[in-house]
Amino acid sequence: MSAGYKDDQADWLTVCLKYLLFVFNFLFWLGGVAVLGVGVWTLVEKSDYLSLLASSTFAVSAYILILAGSLVVLTGFLGCCAVIREQKSCLSTYFFFLLLIFLIELVAGVLAYVYYQRLSGELKQHLHQTMTENYAERDKDAITLAVDRLQQDFKCCGSNNSHDWVQSVYIQSHHSEGRVVPDSCCKTITLFCGKRDHPSNIYKVEGGCITKLEKFLADHLLIIGAVGIGVACLQICGMVLTCCLYKRIKMDPY
Repeated sequence: MSAGYKDDQADWLTVCLKYLLFVFNFLFWLGGVAVLGVGVWTLVEKSDYLSLLASSTFAVSAYILILAGSLVVLTGFLGCCAVIREQKSCLSTYFFFLLLIFLIELVAGVLAYVYYQRLSGELKQHLHQTMTENYAERDKDAITLAVDRLQQDFKCCGSNNSHDWVQSVYIQSHHSEGRVVPDSCCKTITLFCGKRDHPSNIYKVEGGCITKLEKFLADHLLIIGAVGIGVACLQICGMVLTCCLYKRIKMDPY
């Protein structure tokens, strides 16, 4: 086999690797946008519910995804520059960022999985206490708004059922003004509608808000975990391609 043929073959392999890395960068950038979107959506759209949770693991997972997604978007442009310029220093920097983002997203996925395993127990222990002890209390406006939104969004009343409100500080106080449940339990909210807890007036759902919130959070954690681990696995392909291209590029050492 002639030296010229070997050189042509080497050049062809380098070009193939460059195109593959360009394709990967595009997919990687799309993955980064997805990761960033999931993280922002979790915090902005459903942030009210975070005040009802005992731990910050759910929020931390979302923040990690936002960080990882932002880095992915920036790293995608760096990858394109590294491929175009064919400099080993650029490829090394690109590989380092891929590895860093891989580890960050892996942590987010693991956190989401761990929290998913203990989500039910935490809600059963914490949500009932939060709703009965903190609703409509001074300096607890965030929790009050979160509970009202929870009951309206999920069409539920009380942590386990509407009777949970009988034990609450709010209902037992003069602030309730004769209500037996908060007005947010009502199917159609009007002032003092919570004075009547008949099924035709309020939401009476088996399992209460705990069941609804648990399913909602579990679905979100699965999305966070799947997106984080999915993009992390995609990055393994990128790291392999980067290493291969790094070896194929012929240039004078610095």
